[in-house]
Amino acid sequence: MEITYGVFVFILGLVIGSYLNVCIYRIPRGESTVSPPSHCPNCHTCLKPVDLIPLLSYLWARRKCRYCRQPISPRYFWVELLTGVLSVVLWLRFGWTIDFVAFLFLTYILIAVFFIDIEHMIIPDQLVMAGLGGGAVLFVYQLFQPFPIYGDRSWWNPLLGLAVGSGFLLAVSLLGLALYKSDEVMGMGDVKLLAPIGLFLGWRMTLLALFMAVILGGLSSLVLILFGKATRKSVIPFAPFIVLGTWISILWGWQIVHWYLEI
Repeated sequence: MEITYGVFVFILGLVIGSYLNVCIYRIPRGESTVSPPSHCPNCHTCLKPVDLIPLLSYLWARRKCRYCRQPISPRYFWVELLTGVLSVVLWLRFGWTIDFVAFLFLTYILIAVFFIDIEHMIIPDQLVMAGLGGGAVLFVYQLFQPFPIYGDRSWWNPLLGLAVGSGFLLAVSLLGLALYKSDEVMGMGDVKLLAPIGLFLGWRMTLLALFMAVILGGLSSLVLILFGKATRKSVIPFAPFIVLGTWISILWGWQIVHWYLEI
């Protein structure tokens, strides 16, 4: 039975991943994610159901459009696979609980943010608002029920998470603007992204997510500079590291905190 549930969650993730691919392509271009129906971005041919089977359609067509034979970005395959895998990982971690539903919703939003920021270096307000909406629902639920990732039932905990996350990055952004006369030190999209994350994680795990994001971002920048892929003045999107830090906090946050306190 557990295997059946796992397969179901994986397939659900693949289907959602297929829709996330639509969001990743269309939202930065100001297009609707529901109309027109899915089509090839090169020849604009409307895709048939056989063309929309997650993972398999990409492999059967040998990574090319069946109609114009133009290459299909591998992103479509990897987004679907990543969404399916993370869905199963969250289910294994939390089971059939409100935690699972909440973090699954947040994860789907963060996957879209991850790939959009890498490609376009923007964080769409639509995704931030969707996250805030989900976080608000979770906040109301948390007023009446305990939510384990918060660590306590204090009603102000998620609000403090919002303030701590967004407030810290806002301070960094304002400091960069004052010192360097540039808003490229920290984009406002990153500031806004921490708002829904704070609502979902609470202040402790939000701080950990930020810490992990800074560490991962710094190490990645250092590697890119050492290999000549970037310079000290290069602008590197920070949202992907926020996303990675958030996933680390969701899956292993309290274990990391307890390990640190025991050192």
